[in-house]
Amino acid sequence: MKITSTAFEHNENIPELYTCDGKDRNPPLQFEDVPNNAASLALIVSDPDAVGKKPFYHWVVFNIDPRTDHIEEDSLPAAAIEGRNDFRKVEYGGPCPPSGTHHYIFTLSALDSHLHLEKGATAEEVIKAIKGHTIETAELVGVYSRKRM
Repeated sequence: MKITSTAFEHNENIPELYTCDGKDRNPPLQFEDVPNNAASLALIVSDPDAVGKKPFYHWVVFNIDPRTDHIEEDSLPAAAIEGRNDFRKVEYGGPCPPSGTHHYIFTLSALDSHLHLEKGATAEEVIKAIKGHTIETAELVGVYSRKRM
């Protein structure tokens, strides 16, 4: 399984458009080689370099149809459910590091079931729910550091 973006390459800079310094919209993502036996997909975007809470969760999406092969910029797949990020919002929250360069890990998990969680579930609740149900995972890492005025 593979997750990529047309907006940035693995381990490369995330464009400002997809950060708090830009329009704060989710980047376009593509999924390839999702296992045929997957019942759903989950996507969690985390920042392991965060100050304080580690990791800091920027986006939580689950019960994505396993036939989904992409997520458009600034959108959510049909019927997918968003969880609450660590900005305490049920939406994408782009990179916004207070200092230095941070890594942002887009983790896609293929699951053998749907998650029985409500909209607004936390990343920790989603991670707990996918334990024992993960068939395969894929990661895309982007980096970002803010330009100081």
